[in-house]
Amino acid sequence: MEDYFDWPVYGLPKAEKQERLQAALSRLTHHHATHCQAYERILTASGFRASRISTLEDLPFLPVRLFKEAELRSVEKERVLKVLTSSGTTSQQVSRIFLDGETSTAQTRALILILQSLIGKARLPMLIIDHPGVVKDRRSFSARGAGILGLSNFGRDHTYALRDEDMHLDLDGIRQFLHRHEGEKILLFGFTFMVWKYFIQAMERSGLRLELENALLIHSGGWKKLQDEAVDNPTFKSAIQRQTGIRRVHNFYGMVEQVGSIFIECEHGRLHAPAFADVIVRDPRDWSACPHGNDGVIQVLSVLPRSYPGHSLLTEDVGAILGEDDCPCGRMGKYFRVDGRIARAELRGCSDTHALAA
Repeated sequence: MEDYFDWPVYGLPKAEKQERLQAALSRLTHHHATHCQAYERILTASGFRASRISTLEDLPFLPVRLFKEAELRSVEKERVLKVLTSSGTTSQQVSRIFLDGETSTAQTRALILILQSLIGKARLPMLIIDHPGVVKDRRSFSARGAGILGLSNFGRDHTYALRDEDMHLDLDGIRQFLHRHEGEKILLFGFTFMVWKYFIQAMERSGLRLELENALLIHSGGWKKLQDEAVDNPTFKSAIQRQTGIRRVHNFYGMVEQVGSIFIECEHGRLHAPAFADVIVRDPRDWSACPHGNDGVIQVLSVLPRSYPGHSLLTEDVGAILGEDDCPCGRMGKYFRVDGRIARAELRGCSDTHALAA
């Protein structure tokens, strides 16, 4: 696992990155087939042959929904350090992701490398747009809890902006936090819908405005409900700036089934694949890889998951790859957009269903 973290996180040109990822992901496919009987049966039933892998597009993939329906792990039960769970709305089924110490550490290290490229190495005073109860169980985390704990590595003086599970703003706590860190750079983190409904809209209703011009906001998930309310990314950013003065706002794309390999939004509004992860967009008619610019179903790849077969997953999201190695932000690798959920796919964003996710 160590070699992956020596790779320049956004500095590998296409040919070199493809060669490294293909070798690493082929080894992972063999590892999971050897150590996860259910995964091996899936590969056998699909007619997969390792000799057929000549490009990343040839790697087998699992639909993320399968983690709701089967226990997929490649380590013994006694080696499981923690279990991550996804959220969901139309059923009580959730994805269960089994992490051992090695995979948990790898995902944390990957997250650090990705976000340090955006915010630097110094730990910043951190305001979390959520309530503290969401991380109460340290062995079994919801997607929200896992996201908060992962991002907490980049902060200090962690302060929750919401008092309780009723999602009431803790204005006294927020003002005390801002007073303690007056003049300092501040990090804010929350899931997109939570930030919109319980932070921005709550301030608008109360006629409040916070002075956070020197802050940076990172957020993710929950776009479905915002789109239903005709709130797109520019509208979201405009409201954030109006109520807080924050200009640096970065979304990221990720999922509990592949925690750690997040795809961060750059200064030009494009989502980027880091060196140890990649994205393929597939045509749902025949599952072939789409050319750049064409819409299809998003597949995500990562070298990090060793305790469960989550290294190559077909998501329930649609989008398009916009380019590779030529974004004006200077980051190498593929960059892409996410347009939304597949029609009739279960609504399961991290913050769309905060009651279930908590």
